[in-house]
Amino acid sequence: MFLSTKKCEGIGECIKECPTGAIRLIEGKAFSCITCGACAEACPNRAIFKNKYGGYVVDRAKCNACGVCELTCPVNSIKIEGDMVKGICSRCGLCADTCPIDARVDAYEMIEDRQLKFLEALNLTIQPPLKTKKSEEIAQRINVITDTDKCTLCGRCEYYCPTGAITVDVEPGVCTDCRVCEDVCPAEAISDGTIDPEKCTLCLKCMKECPNDAMYVEDFKVNIRKLEEGKKIEGSIISCLNCGLCSEACESGALKIVEGKLRYDPSLCDDCDDMKCLDACPVGILRESDEDERRIKGYCVSCGRCVKACDLNESRSFQNVIWEGTVSEDCISCGICAEQCPREAITLKRGTISVDLEKCALCEKCAIHCPQNAIPVTTMRKKSIIDGFVFLENKLCMNCKLCMKTCPEEAIYEDEKGRLTVDDSKCIYCGACNNVCPARAILFEREFEVSQ
Repeated sequence: MFLSTKKCEGIGECIKECPTGAIRLIEGKAFSCITCGACAEACPNRAIFKNKYGGYVVDRAKCNACGVCELTCPVNSIKIEGDMVKGICSRCGLCADTCPIDARVDAYEMIEDRQLKFLEALNLTIQPPLKTKKSEEIAQRINVITDTDKCTLCGRCEYYCPTGAITVDVEPGVCTDCRVCEDVCPAEAISDGTIDPEKCTLCLKCMKECPNDAMYVEDFKVNIRKLEEGKKIEGSIISCLNCGLCSEACESGALKIVEGKLRYDPSLCDDCDDMKCLDACPVGILRESDEDERRIKGYCVSCGRCVKACDLNESRSFQNVIWEGTVSEDCISCGICAEQCPREAITLKRGTISVDLEKCALCEKCAIHCPQNAIPVTTMRKKSIIDGFVFLENKLCMNCKLCMKTCPEEAIYEDEKGRLTVDDSKCIYCGACNNVCPARAILFEREFEVSQ
């Protein structure tokens, strides 16, 4: 909840700014809804629900202003005005932003970051115990990742991966200097990308094994299609993150994490029809196999063969990937990360997020979908918003204008009749307006596609 510290002078700017009327002055101090959720539990129409900020909002399409929430509220914050419920905090954070003397604070954030001892210094009264988070807590996993600054996208790692857990996407038909042809040539006729015609026996083993179809025969000679001078291989490399989401989704028990490493038993996989593990993979590397011995491929077993194969630039390596839950200043509070998180580990805040690091699997699904690239990422996999739909239902709108204040693209404006309207030419369908709306008056949809 948001609280007023002893610094509060009753100026009232927070009251003016609060879009839901959830703050009031009591003996010269600002007090507000404590977001306890009692109203949501008591509502007979299920019209009150918890949003991605950890606050509560009213679905006015379901609310009939019966007043049960008002009677239930333990701090007498809720009031019915006409057919509109007011006094419920949606945790938008505007009160803290607008206070000229910084007297409004996010109690949850304060407890996490400064520990409980600061409550006494601020003269606040909160009943312990409250869960605290150690500052050294991090989300972590160990897996093989690619240093994209070093990687030349040759595809050598992909060729030698025994489980198909790496895919390199580049323009086909051009030599990437992967040197697989040198490795497989039985006559040792290929060296440094050059074929010795006197040694070559035209067995065509190199043509068969070339990962990028860059070899061809002409006039009884094997040739290599080289990249044009001055050009660079462009593309992407995607590999398993070893996050374990596939094993959690696997209902047959064929996939599981053993001592931090993925293991697969194909004998248990035959009875599975849903293949939910494929949908659970955040980078889309897990897929059906056409091999007889296994139904799926794309799971990293941490064998390290790709690391050994990458012997020139050493761009593949085992690393302990960590995340402290921090994001860059580019965060626009759109809520996509919270929507995509498979473990519900993310809660929105204005301009940032709060991450439950005990829940986080470091699957990077949040970062993959983040439209602002505000979350750190190790994979080149990326999804972008390609289309969407936003509509403001004015009959449900409280006219708090919180959506207009939140929109990062200034795509929401008041028309000549004072109604809030969406400018489709500016809207990027991020969903920030939908997440912050305290009346659920916004109809919203979006569609993603893989961009890398």
